[in-house]
Amino acid sequence: MKEYKHIIKAENGLHARPAGALASCAKTFKSSITVSALGKNADAKRLLSLMSLGATKGTELHFVITGEDEQSAYEAIVDFCERLGDMR
Repeated sequence: MKEYKHIIKAENGLHARPAGALASCAKTFKSSITVSALGKNADAKRLLSLMSLGATKGTELHFVITGEDEQSAYEAIVDFCERLGDMR
């Protein structure tokens, strides 16, 4: 199991475009990827689940990654989050 925490710096938060990109990224891995924020949990592979978090600027996202390719998934999630502020 791998865990990662990230505070959203993007002005628009985790809106549709970055949430869709995150879901697309997560779907490339076999591992289970769960995102928690504001007391809610979401399956990172499902766009509507991610959107239901209501994550805005300043929200902390907590990722839990479990599975056979968790190291690769962890690295991809970290890279994605570092680029999140550049998405519009």
